[in-house]
Amino acid sequence: MKVAVLGAGPAGLYFAISMKRRDPAHEVTVFERNRADDTFGWGVVLSAETLDNLAANDPESAGWIREHFAYWDDIAVIHRGQRTLSTGHGFCGIGRKRLLLLLQRRARELGVELAFETEIDDPKPYMATHDLVVAADGLNSRSRTAFAAAFQPDIDLRKCKFVWLGTRQKFDDAFTFIFEETPHGWVWAHAYQFEPETATFIVECSEETWRKAGFDEMSREESIAACERIFARHLGGHSLMSNAGHLRGSAWINFPRVLCRRWSHENLALLGDAAASAHFSIGSGTKLALESAVALADYLHSEPGLAAAFDKYEDARRLEVLKLQSAARNSLEWFEEVERYLGLDPVQLNYSLLTRSQRISHENLRLRDPAWLGEAEAWFQRRAGSSGNLRRAPMFAPFRLRDLQLQNRVVVSPMAQYKAVEGCPTDWHFAHYAERAKGGAGLVTIEMTCVSPEGRITPGCTGLYASEHEVAWKRLVEFVHRETEAKICAQIGHSGPKGSTQLGWQQMDAPLANGNWPVMAASAAPWSSVNQVPKPMDPADMARVRDEFVAAAERAARAGFDMLEIHAAHGYLLSSFITPLTNHRTDDYGGSLENRLRYPLEVFQAVRGVWPAEKPISVRFSACDWVEGEGVTPGEAVEIARRFQAAGVDVCDVSAGQTSIRARPVYGRMFQTPFSDRIRNETGMATMAVGNIYEPDHVNSILLAGRADLVCLARPHLADPYWTLHAAAALGDRDVKWPDPYLAGRDQLYRLSERSAVGSLRV
Repeated sequence: MKVAVLGAGPAGLYFAISMKRRDPAHEVTVFERNRADDTFGWGVVLSAETLDNLAANDPESAGWIREHFAYWDDIAVIHRGQRTLSTGHGFCGIGRKRLLLLLQRRARELGVELAFETEIDDPKPYMATHDLVVAADGLNSRSRTAFAAAFQPDIDLRKCKFVWLGTRQKFDDAFTFIFEETPHGWVWAHAYQFEPETATFIVECSEETWRKAGFDEMSREESIAACERIFARHLGGHSLMSNAGHLRGSAWINFPRVLCRRWSHENLALLGDAAASAHFSIGSGTKLALESAVALADYLHSEPGLAAAFDKYEDARRLEVLKLQSAARNSLEWFEEVERYLGLDPVQLNYSLLTRSQRISHENLRLRDPAWLGEAEAWFQRRAGSSGNLRRAPMFAPFRLRDLQLQNRVVVSPMAQYKAVEGCPTDWHFAHYAERAKGGAGLVTIEMTCVSPEGRITPGCTGLYASEHEVAWKRLVEFVHRETEAKICAQIGHSGPKGSTQLGWQQMDAPLANGNWPVMAASAAPWSSVNQVPKPMDPADMARVRDEFVAAAERAARAGFDMLEIHAAHGYLLSSFITPLTNHRTDDYGGSLENRLRYPLEVFQAVRGVWPAEKPISVRFSACDWVEGEGVTPGEAVEIARRFQAAGVDVCDVSAGQTSIRARPVYGRMFQTPFSDRIRNETGMATMAVGNIYEPDHVNSILLAGRADLVCLARPHLADPYWTLHAAAALGDRDVKWPDPYLAGRDQLYRLSERSAVGSLRV
C-alpha cells in the first residue's frame, strides 16, 4: 500500500511506524511543513497505561521513550502563597521535541520516508497518487477544511488565552498549578518537568485579563517578560522560554475544541487533533493521538478494505475520544471559571481542581492519597460543625438551615407517586415516605403537593387544600419524627399549563381522555399542540392562587413539616412566569427578568409571612431551559437565585429543563450539578444539586468540592429506600443510625462488607 501521512507530529509519525511494523512492504511517506526540529510546545504527558499500549505495539520505540521519561506522583496547588500537596497520581512526561526525534529515528529505521519543509495546502493531489492518505495535520488541519462538507467539523474556540512556554526551573517534585492575582485579574500556570533540566510552563488567563494586561499589544519577547514578572517568586531566577519561533505573532492562542461527525472521506482519514482535540489541562492529547494511530493501523490490516477499516476505526475510537473530550470539557470549563473558586479554602480548592474532570472520584482519591483525603474529610466535618467522628465521608456531615439541623447531606428528592385519591395521600404514601425516612437520608421531600384541585398535574397528585389532606400528612410527619432521625419537607406547587394530564406511567404530559379541568398560566402558551391552551392569569387569578399557596403553607405548618419548598421549576405555573419561553405578557409581570420574577416572589413573600420564622424555605427552579438562544440561561439563573436570596429564600433546589418540548438537554453523570455549582459559588447561597446522581462517590465529590450543600437523589431512592444506610455500609461507615428492629440485618451487612462480599457494592 502506498501511504501518505500529512503531518509529522506524534500522531503521524506513530501511525507510519505502526504501518511499517505490520507490513514492511508498505510504502509510507510522512510530509511535514516545518523543519525536523521545529515544534510548538514543550513537554507532553502520558500515563503508564499508554506506555504499556506503546510497548505492545512497538517495543523498540517504547523503550527509547521510557528511557527519557520524567516521573512524578504529586500534584501541588499554589494559591495566595499556600502550597497544598497530594500524591499518588502517577504521571510521566517527555519533551515533545525529544519524543518527535525518537519517533523520527524509529520511522527511518523501519524505512519510512520523511519529507520535511513540504507545504501541503491541499490533500487532493496526494489522494490521487496514494492508496491511503492520513491527515495528521493538527488542530488547524487544512485537510479537514478541504473536505469540511464531508467531515462536518464542530470547532468551538474556547474562552481563555494561553501560551506554551518552558523554563529551567525544574518543578521536578510535582505537577504544579500556580494561581497569581494581578491588578488586571488572575493569571495561572500549569508547570511540570519533562526532562532533567527543563519544565513545561503553560500560562493561562481569561481573555478579559489578557487584554487588560496589554498582552494583545505585546511582542513575543514583551509577553514572556510580563509572565516572568507575574511568576517571579516561583521561577527561582530562571527565565521563561518560547520555542514557537516558527509561528507568527505572540503565540498566545485560544484552545479550539475539535469534534468531527466523520473521520474519513474516500481514501483520506483524519488522525489526532485533526479529528478530535482534548484540552491540555488533562494531558491526554498525545495519548489520544498515539492510541488512535495504533487502532487505525490495526483495522487497515484486519478489515477487507479502506471503507470497512475506516468504519471500524471510527466505531472503536469515537467512544473513547468522546469520553476523554467530556472529561476535557469539564476540566477546561473549570479553568475558564476558575476565578469563581479562588475564594475557597485551600483544601476545597485543591479538591475541586483534582476532581474537576470527573475522571478522579472521591474514592479514587482515597486510593491515591488516603492521608490527604482523610484530612480533607476531617476539614469538611469540622467546618460543618460535627462533634463526632471527623473521619467520615462528606455525605455524613451535618447541615443547618435556620433552626433545622440535618444529620447528613442526603436528600430524598420529590418524586410524584400518582396514588392520591381526590388529592388525599393514602397508605401508599405513608409506606413510601416512611420507608425512605427509615433509610437514613437526612431530609425526605414529599412530591409536589398541589395547592388546589385545579393545580394538580394529574388526578393522582397529592394536595394540601383540604383538612383531610392535612390530617393524612400530619400522621406521616409524626411517624417520621417519632421513629427516625430524618427531617421532612413539604413541596407545594401548582401545575399551571401542565395540569389535567395523565398519570406518570401512562402518556406523560398528555391530556386526560376525559374529565379534563381548565388550566391557566402566565400566558396562553400550551405545553404542546395537544395540550389545552391555558387561560392567561388575570389579577384576580393571581391573588387567588397566591392565597392558595399561603393556605397550603399554613396546613403544612400545622402538620409539622420541618421545611417547605416552593416548586417554581419544570414548566409548572410559577415556572411559566419565570421563563420567557412561556411568559409573553406585556404588563408588569412580563418582559424583563424583574417582571417575570415579580409573581413568584410575591407568592414566596406571602408564604414566608405565614411559615414559622425558625423553619427554612427552599425554592426549586429550572436553571437552564436547554433551548439554544432562547429561554433561561445558566447566567440568568445566577441572577434569579440572587433575587430569591434577597427575598429570604434559604436554599435553592437547582434543577433544569422540562419547561419546553423544544428543550435539548445534554445528559450525563451529575449533568445538572454545574448549575448548582455556579449559583453557589457566585452568590454564596446554599444550594441543592439534583440530576443523575446515583453513587456515594457522586455525592461526596459534589459536597467536598463545594458544588452544593445538599444532594438530592430521586431514582436511586425509588430503587432502594435504604440507599443511605447501604452507602454507609459500602463505605465502612459505622456511625449511621439504623432503626432498632433492623440491627440484626445491619450487623450481617457489616460482616459481609468486612469479608469483601459486598466490597464493590454500588448503591
